[in-house]
Order: sequence, then structure tokens, then C-alpha cells
Amino acid sequence: MHLSQLAAVNPDKPAYIMAGSGQTFSYSDLERGSNQLAQLFRSLGLVRGDHIAILLENHPLFIQICVAAQRAGLYYTAISYRLQSDEVAYIVNDCGAKVFITSKDRQTVVEALLPDLPELDQAFMLDGVIAGFESLEEAMAAQLGTPISDESIGTSMLYSSGTTGRPKGVFRQLPEGEWGAEDSAALFRALYGATDDSIYLSPAPLYHAAPLTFSMGFLLGGMTLVIMEHFEAEAALAAIQRYKITHSQWVPTMFIRMLKLEEEARLRYDVSSLQCAIHAAAPCPVPVKEQMIEWWGPVIYEYYAGSEGNGFVAINSEEWLAHKGSVGRGLTAVLHICDEEGNEVPTGESGTIFFEGGGEFEYHNDPKKTAESRHPKGWSTLGDIGYLDDEGYLYLTDRKSFMIISGGVNIYPQETENLLVTHPKVMDVAVFGVPNEEFGEEVKAVVQPIDWADIGPELEAELIEFCRENISHIKCPKSVDFEKELPRHPTGKLYKRLLKDRYWEGHQTGIL
Repeated sequence: MHLSQLAAVNPDKPAYIMAGSGQTFSYSDLERGSNQLAQLFRSLGLVRGDHIAILLENHPLFIQICVAAQRAGLYYTAISYRLQSDEVAYIVNDCGAKVFITSKDRQTVVEALLPDLPELDQAFMLDGVIAGFESLEEAMAAQLGTPISDESIGTSMLYSSGTTGRPKGVFRQLPEGEWGAEDSAALFRALYGATDDSIYLSPAPLYHAAPLTFSMGFLLGGMTLVIMEHFEAEAALAAIQRYKITHSQWVPTMFIRMLKLEEEARLRYDVSSLQCAIHAAAPCPVPVKEQMIEWWGPVIYEYYAGSEGNGFVAINSEEWLAHKGSVGRGLTAVLHICDEEGNEVPTGESGTIFFEGGGEFEYHNDPKKTAESRHPKGWSTLGDIGYLDDEGYLYLTDRKSFMIISGGVNIYPQETENLLVTHPKVMDVAVFGVPNEEFGEEVKAVVQPIDWADIGPELEAELIEFCRENISHIKCPKSVDFEKELPRHPTGKLYKRLLKDRYWEGHQTGIL
């Protein structure tokens, strides 16, 4: 149903709610605000196929801006609010944005940015302005709240998180057809049992592909969206209880943070309204998922996919309990596991995961990276390593770029990370290769402890022995360092490069 129809039928129904403040926007608010923004984009000369860039925290107007871009036939690029000025400038310039929208909260990042954006036509700021920016609220207020005359379907063009280098813009052709004609929540209805009465919690930053895509889908499908301004473990449980959340999406680090709450706090909240808790973005350690299913019941769903939209793999709780560690079976594409030469490998053997027939994409302004993502048969890959069992269930091994080669042996650190994070004294962990004169690389673990007072040689020895008792010794760290906080993206991805570069400085093979 078109947003205008949703607003006409249920004008006062909450479209989205900010979880912390309780600020609520009805469907009539969303209709009026997104129309005003679409009118503003047209008044600035933006036409179908043009780009805008958004640098915002989980701001109350974030969603309205994206909806406006969609109904104006624009590409919208949401940028991580954790990036620095030069990183933001790179993305804004690379995507060719004509309009840039940010907030006063981002002032320290954007105040010196405009001279580095020569192609930009207009810059707007929310919650106040600084030199070079106009007030978006004032510009909106001057526009009509009725639909533009040439609505068409826009879409996001998001950038990979750049865990192994410069982020890549994922470009897809704009969809054809009439905007609002299709059910944006069709997949969620079919796969996750969503209904018009569903209430969806988004605890993650909206600039990331999965939270934004799911939030927009539930919202434009006529459901209610609850947005957490920032994730905090106990606050997330409180939001489930307060808003009677039926559907939600998480990353494994969020599960781990909630599980490591004191039992009294963890069990204080009623989560019985949950019908579906989806997780993705990073592999979930088996013990963590077992505990979540025991706690929340068989409502845990997992999928494996990427911003590239080239394939979708999914699994529910019942399937997972019979195939522990799997991320599911392909729903939109045929899976192929290939060796370095592109040959398919036998069942149970690890190799690069390729998707066949799941959707076309390219990396914006980067034909080399686009070519590197393709198999000679035209299949595409996200660069992950995994294997299939004899029933066609996929298991992720690790990212190819994180592989450690020690004495000629390939070691994938994900298994070691998944084990170490279950240790009662560990909050977070990164495992990667560091220089070794004899073997080329050796396994290093960098641990964020729950209690900083625990760090020292005794904990290091304890963690190494914990690994050696549970997995092959070759996969175990030779040494453990400690950090008060690891550079983990709010979406769950770990910036290993930032840690690894310290150890490889001055070594030729330092950056993967």
C-alpha cells in the first residue's frame, strides 16, 4: 500500500518511535514530512537518479529523509557517524552527492569538510547550523506537504564498512515501476510471519545496510518501527518490554552483551512478546546462540547476506538446532564453494562462497573490485569462506582477508574468536596473524576483558590454556594482549585492520 494510503487509512498509527525519548511520529507525520523533503529535493533541482548523502546519528528525522529520497527516485548514501572528516569526504565525493545532510551533533567532523566537497550543491544541518550549512527544518517548513508530481522508486547506495581498506559503494540500477505499489514487507511477512500489527525494534545504527533495509521495509509495509538511539544491553530488554516488540534484528555482540548482564538484570524484563529475533552481520558462536534460544525460545532466526544483495541465506531455530553453526540454505541464489582456481570443491570442504542468480551489483567507480568479486561463470562473492554440508546448509569459516598462514598452514581465526568470547572473563576478542620470522605469521589474540583488573600474565596463560583444551593447538594464540575496548563497528563488524596494522608496521605483508 502506498504511504499516502497508509496515512489516510491509519493517520494516527505510530509509524516510528524513538525508544529512549518516546518521541512518536504517526503515519500522517511521516507522509507530510517525507513529502516536504521530496518537494525540497525537487526545488533544488534533484531529479531521478541523483544522489544525496546523509551523516546522522539515529536522529528522529533520519527515516523521513530516506523515505523522501525513495519517493523522489534518488540514491541515498547513509554514512557511518563514526568516520572522520577525510573518510566522510571520500564517500560524499565518490558517490557524487549533490546534497549533504548532517546534524549539529556531527559538528566536529563536518565543520572543516565543505572545502573538500567541490561537487556538492547544498549542505543542510539539523538541530542548529554552522557556517556553510542551512537549517533543514526551516527548508522543510517552507515546502508543501503533498506528494511531488513525478514520484518514482529510489534506493540506497551504501558503502561497505571498510574493515580491510577503503569502503566500496554498492551500486544497483534504480528499480522500475510505481513507487509504493509493492508491499515493502513481503519478504518479512513470508519469512518471519510479520503482520500489519507487528512492532519492529531496530537497536543498531540506521546507516548500516541491514538495519536500514529492514526498518524501511517494516515501516513502508504499514507496521510500527521502534528505533534505539544507541544500543545498551539492558535498555534493549527494557524496550522489548515497554513497546511489546514482536520482531527485532541483532548482531552477535549484542547477544553476548545481554547474556553477560547480571542474571537479576537480564531476567527482570518480559520478552514474551517476541515472535522473531533475527540476527546477521557476523557469525554467532554456537554456545551464544544455544543460550539465546534457551532464553528467548525458538524465535531466533539467522540470515547471511550482504549490502550487495546478490544472495540471501536463511535458517530458523529448529533448523539450526539440527545443523548447529550453519547460517542456512540459499533462498534467492544457488550456492557454490570454489577453490583458488574457481573449481567447485567437494561437500564439506571450505572455499570461497559464490552466489548464482541472486542479483546484480557493481562497486561504484571501481571496476577492478567489481571484477574481483566475479567468478568466470558470472557468479559473485562477498569474499567469505565457508562450506556446505550434504543437505545444502552453509557454514561460514571466515573472511578470506582474515586468513592466517603459519608455516604454510591456513588458519581461520573465527573459530578461535568464537571460543574465547565464551570465556567468563572475556567481553570481546580479535584474533589475527602477526609476524613470525620462522613461520611467517603466528596467531595473536587481543582481548577486551570484562574487568580490567584481571589483566596480566595469569589471565594470558589462562586464556591460552582454555583454547588449547578445546581446539587444535595450531589455532591457539601464542600470545594475548589486552585492550579496554576493541574497535568494533556498532553493526558488529570488527575493524581488525586497525589492530593488525600496529603489529605489521614495517613488515611488507602487514595489511590484508
